[in-house]
Amino acid sequence: MSCNWGNELWDQFDNLEKHTSWGIDFLERYTKFVKERADIELSYAKQIRNLSKKYHPKRSREDESRYTWCLAFAATLRQLNEVVVQREELAENLNTQIVCELTRYTQELKTERKTHFQDGRRAQQHIESSWKHLESSKRRFERDCKEAERAQHISERIDLDNKTDGEKARQTAHQKQQAAEESRKDYVTSLNQFNQDQHQHYHTLVPVIYQRIQDMEERRIERICEAMRLSAEAERKVLPVVSRCLDAMMDAAQSIQPRMDTRQVVEVYKSGFDPPGDVEFEDYSATMRRSISESSYLDNRTEGRRHSRKLWPFIRKNKLLTLLSSPRQPPPPPPTSPSPGGVANSPQSPPPVSREPITQRLNDLMTSGSRTRKQCLRSLKRGLSLKLGSSPADCSHLPPEQRRKKLQTRINNINQEIQREREQRDALLKMREVYEQSPQMGDATSLEPRLEEVKQSLQRLEDELRRNQAWLSEADSRLSDHSSRRQSGGCGINSQATTPGSSSLKQLDNRSPASRESPDGSYTEDHSAELHFKSRSSEFDDDFDDEEPLPSIGTCKSLYPFQGQNEGTLSMVEGELLSVVEEDKGDGWTRVRRNLDEEGYVPTSYIKVFLDSSAKGQVCLILGSTSMGT
Repeated sequence: MSCNWGNELWDQFDNLEKHTSWGIDFLERYTKFVKERADIELSYAKQIRNLSKKYHPKRSREDESRYTWCLAFAATLRQLNEVVVQREELAENLNTQIVCELTRYTQELKTERKTHFQDGRRAQQHIESSWKHLESSKRRFERDCKEAERAQHISERIDLDNKTDGEKARQTAHQKQQAAEESRKDYVTSLNQFNQDQHQHYHTLVPVIYQRIQDMEERRIERICEAMRLSAEAERKVLPVVSRCLDAMMDAAQSIQPRMDTRQVVEVYKSGFDPPGDVEFEDYSATMRRSISESSYLDNRTEGRRHSRKLWPFIRKNKLLTLLSSPRQPPPPPPTSPSPGGVANSPQSPPPVSREPITQRLNDLMTSGSRTRKQCLRSLKRGLSLKLGSSPADCSHLPPEQRRKKLQTRINNINQEIQREREQRDALLKMREVYEQSPQMGDATSLEPRLEEVKQSLQRLEDELRRNQAWLSEADSRLSDHSSRRQSGGCGINSQATTPGSSSLKQLDNRSPASRESPDGSYTEDHSAELHFKSRSSEFDDDFDDEEPLPSIGTCKSLYPFQGQNEGTLSMVEGELLSVVEEDKGDGWTRVRRNLDEEGYVPTSYIKVFLDSSAKGQVCLILGSTSMGT
């Protein structure tokens, strides 16, 4: 159905002006809406990008490339970044295709509307001016007609009374009639002109102007429609990519395999050791043959022996490390006036421990008793090399399974380096051939140093590869030996009961490879050393493994409180009674014990020592005889 604002709304000029103004306001509001939506898309993309960056691993970790759930999460983050890119593209399209275009079009629309309504106002002013002229001519004609009629009546009355005055009145009436006739002609002319202007205004000017306003309004509405279509089209354009990203996220989630991840944990952390065997029977009946004096003296040693025999994961810190960390700095001087409860006035612990060279500490060990020397040598054999940070090139310090994996990884890396070196060598050879065929392109002899360097690097890598392959073969063979021994030895252990009379050699044969791992984490595959230990007696093995507390050589009473804050020292309160384990060797420190559990050094000037001469003599006698027997 067609309509024409010029015909239908010829008298609604003011309402059309208000309607078109409201339409432009709506266009500006829609432009602002699209702009804010684009800003929201950019803000959303920025926040999602920051979130992905926050949870993305900072650096490549081997663990995260090993498990399927980590790989799936990394793939999800990558797809999320792709979604962010699409959101940023959507925001850019909204800004460039809609916001900028609508802003420019709004300015043009305002200018066009202003021109159309100015033309309408000029036409309206013209018709109003013509109407005013018509009204003026009409009022003048009316006034002249009334005056001519009044002059005619006066002329007729005077004519009857006085002929002289009547002539003058007739002339005046005739003039009035002529003026009225002229006013009538002017009125007729104005009326015709107004009718002509009015017809032209309502049938020509107004329809044209209003039609232009109508066309302008329709173009505005069409532009809003186009902007809405472009907005939907821009979002539809990114939906396929977003849909593919979501599909990729679904595939990543479905690629998670719990069973494979649990098997991977076994591959990563499997040590290759066998579980520990049964705990051996320890015969303590031999102590019943000792003398009564020895039994009375060794009461404290027997009590401490009950708690010292533990499996290696629960053994206390090695005596060697304790001895190496014992304080050798001068002790703090005693307080000038002792206060019974003066904790605040208590002296501080000795300055930070200054460890002496190991050679000097080993000289001190050689002067100690036989049993203490065995314990320290045992700690040296098992843990000292690992504590000093030694790491063999063949990874023999690692458990068998971990060693095999470490060597395999190293071999793979070496193969990759060899491949790169070979590709570089082939490229250099091809370049040298080109230079030899075309000397103008370069000097072929200039490539010889680089070729020699690559050749040496290849030789070095191949030697290293052969060496690591030999270590890997050795590790595989030992793993297969351990596996076969575990399968055969497991049946034997389960079929035979462990008896108290079993020999130490048989017990050592039944020990698993895990028993060769020291408390410090070191591992040995030295079979000659194992055979050497098998040939020793069970009594020496017990003496070597036991970590017994030193005997008490007296008692002491603390004169002042002391706070032992450094390693190797023992805190005490004023008036406390402690057992003396080791006398002051001239360095100002005395080794004491509290309740067979806590041992440490305290300043000699802070205690009063009561040595037991008989016990000290027995200690010297027993330790001397043990040393001679050894």
